[in-house]
Amino acid sequence: MDPQAKKSALRMIPYGLYVLTGETKAGEVAAATVNWVTQTAFAPPLIVVGVKTDSGAHSVIKEAGSFALNILGKDQVPAAYAFFKASAKEDGKINGESFRNGSTGAPIMENAPAYVECKLVETVEKGDHSIFIGEVVDAGLKSPIEGRVDDATLTLKDLGEKVFYGG
Repeated sequence: MDPQAKKSALRMIPYGLYVLTGETKAGEVAAATVNWVTQTAFAPPLIVVGVKTDSGAHSVIKEAGSFALNILGKDQVPAAYAFFKASAKEDGKINGESFRNGSTGAPIMENAPAYVECKLVETVEKGDHSIFIGEVVDAGLKSPIEGRVDDATLTLKDLGEKVFYGG
């Protein structure tokens, strides 16, 4: 296999940007920018999220048994970068972003245009990432979305020509 061709081909998969959050009963919080996300079933509504096994989000979500996927909007490039690093909770904010707790206890970003909360129903551990399968138990919008809703989502390519994931 040509390693450069593999890398280029895998980088052609489009990615939205999301902040994955979780909080344990003991109050340990994790928030991380993720992009390996897809809906995998309608009934019940299921989504899958790829999470690096050595990340703080991985251990927090496994322990909490639930998570929120905060969908970033086109104007939230700084928020995407804020969660490329470890999480710190202070004064109702995580990494400087305001949050509230959702119905599962997972942190919900106050400024995200949309979110889904999930109950963790299965974890598939392969390679350096695990796949979390979550059943959507709650969802919300900050305000109505005009036009195509997927056009409002921040994507990896919105971060510039030199920012890639995958490969």
